This record gives sequence, structure tokens and C-alpha cells, in this order.
Amino acid sequence: MHFGGLAMTLTKCKLESYLELCSRKNSDLAYGVDDVRGVNNHKQLMTTKTDLNGRDLSIFQIVHPGEFVFNHRTSRNGSKFSIAYNDGEKPVICTEDYVVFKIREDCEKILHPRWLYMFFNRPEFDRYVITNSWGSSTEFFNWEDIQAIELVLPSFFIQQKYVAVYHALLENQKSYARGLEDLKLVCDAYIDELRKKLPHKRLGNYISLCDTTNADLRYDLDSVRGISIEKKFIDTKANMEGVSLKPYAVVKPDEFSYVTVTSRNGGKISLARNDSNSSFLCSSSYIVFHVNDTSELLPTYLSMLFERNEFDRYARFHSWGSARETFTFEDMRNVRIPIPRADIQQDIVNIFEAYQMRREINEKLKAQIKAICPVLIKGSIEEGRRG
Repeated sequence: MHFGGLAMTLTKCKLESYLELCSRKNSDLAYGVDDVRGVNNHKQLMTTKTDLNGRDLSIFQIVHPGEFVFNHRTSRNGSKFSIAYNDGEKPVICTEDYVVFKIREDCEKILHPRWLYMFFNRPEFDRYVITNSWGSSTEFFNWEDIQAIELVLPSFFIQQKYVAVYHALLENQKSYARGLEDLKLVCDAYIDELRKKLPHKRLGNYISLCDTTNADLRYDLDSVRGISIEKKFIDTKANMEGVSLKPYAVVKPDEFSYVTVTSRNGGKISLARNDSNSSFLCSSSYIVFHVNDTSELLPTYLSMLFERNEFDRYARFHSWGSARETFTFEDMRNVRIPIPRADIQQDIVNIFEAYQMRREINEKLKAQIKAICPVLIKGSIEEGRRG
């Protein structure tokens, strides 16, 4: 094509020229609960958090490898559009509320699906979607809106070139992630072996409540923290205007704090260890405790046990109440855990910390891959413009 008198390998187009809607239902129930996926605002398919009890999976839609799926509801998504590409080897199923589409067969040598997925992964695309969503209480970006998207498309050869860069980065990250899971398996196997061999001891014999408050106002708003279900202290989201910090509980380094209310937390308990060198403040409604003798029980070892899914399930099962279910400190004291020698505890912690470090690196790799999508799209278009 010619733009401004220059020969270019670029095509101005709308996506409707290359896409088609998919509407295959799971009518024969070939796929079950384990195949159900949701779509998050990180542009990924994820294991659904929805309660599927009683749901009719026959009306769920099948998303084959190489197909896209999106949630047309855009409100409450943090200014991001939830769309994903099935780059796996197996079909998955998703709710009938989602929209599934693919590149038309006769356009597969014109528009590369991974190039399109990179296009969708740009912040510019999220801003476009949010700006062009419509509705009152709930905003939508529908199939017709996807079709109407205008773009400048480089040649398929150039698309392939930049997709190859993206694919290489993605494969490196996936390889790293596989090694990460192997390390987690080693750690889990070590703990499971201890659970089988060692007697379980009551945690109440090793921990005590802490009752230090901020009565002297030694700590200010910068020290206030909340606790996430990811077992971390986080900057508080509470409105602190006019709130007295005097009754707030002080959480010293290596001390633990948790929220007793466990309902409405997605099956997890909000609990964290202060792994910093500074003291924090938390709400007086939280429980704060410490390990009595760190030569017998390492706080890092206990923290690692708290991070396991088994503990979340235990805490929810042993929570009680009517309007709100709680896990009291007495319930915490009744928890039984295997307590090996301190050196063995440290060995397990070392493996777990290596896993955590690698997990953080893996998340950074994924963020870098996503961040490079705008660069690759821009690069491919500029190369097409140069002809």
C-alpha cells in the first residue's frame, strides 16, 4: 500500500475483516469442572474461583487452542480489559457470558494470533476499551466493539518476526516456571514426610499473645499496615482520618498478626509475619503473637507452614460464628504441627525461601514480557512503515 507517497507493507483495517465468532457449547459434557477457566485482567486464562456447584456445564463455551475469549463486562476490572488467548494444547470451557472468537481460516496468513494477542496486551488497548465501554451500573465492551477496532497491520512476515521474539521470551519464562514448581514439590515433599514421621505438637506450647500498643504514639500513620490473604503486610486501605493510633497494636520484627474473621476471604485467613527490621501498627481487632523460644521453633518455619493451603483449609474449617466466622487465638493455640530440630527447620526454610525468591523473579519475568508487547507492536509497525 502507499501512504503519503511512501511504499509500505502496512494495511489499515478493522478487525471485523479477519475475525469470526465461535459458539461451540459443551453440550455433550466432554469437558468437566477441571476444564473450567475464567479470564483475569492480566490477559490470562485462570482456574475459576466461582462456585460451580449446581451449574449446568453443558451451556459453557469451548475455547480451543488458538482462540480468544473475553469478558465483555469492563467495570470493576481496575481499568483493564479481561481478554485471553488459549495458547495451551487443550481446549478449556468458560461461562456462556463470555465471548469467544478466532481469526478466520482464510485470514490465518494475514493476521497472526500471537501478534494480535500482543496488540491486546498493550496499556493503550486497555485505555481504548475503557474509554469506549458503555453502560450505566455495568459497563460493556462487546463483540461488535471488538470488530470495530481499527489498526495498522504490518505484513505477515514482519508479524512472524516479532512474534518469534515474544515466543522466545515466553518459552524462557515457562521453562523457569517449571523449575520453580519442581522446587516447590521438593519443599512440599519434605514437609509431608515430616508430617508422617514426627508427632504433631500443640502450637499453644510455643506461642504467646503480644499486648504492646502504640499508647505513647511512638509510631505514626506511615507504620500502619493491613494484612492480605497472600500472607503479607500491606499499606492500609482504611480511612485513617481522625483515627487515634494509641490503641493500635505494635507488631515487632518476627512477630505474627492475623485477622480473626475468616468469612468472605475466599477460603483464606489473613495472616502475616513481620519479616522486616521495622515495627508495624495494626488494628487493635487483630491478634498479635510471637514465638516464645526461637531456638525451638523458628518464626520463619512457622510462617512457611502458615502459607500452605492446608493451613487455610484448617483455619476455615475450625472457624465458627453466625454472621461472621472467626478463628480465635485459642483456635490458633490448638493447631498441631510437626516441629523437627531447628537445623532441619532451617533447611526446609532455605528451600522455601529459594522458592519464594524464584517465584518473585518469575513474576518479574512475566511483567517484563507483558511490558515488551507495546515495544514489539510499535517495532513491527515501524518496520512495515519503512517498507
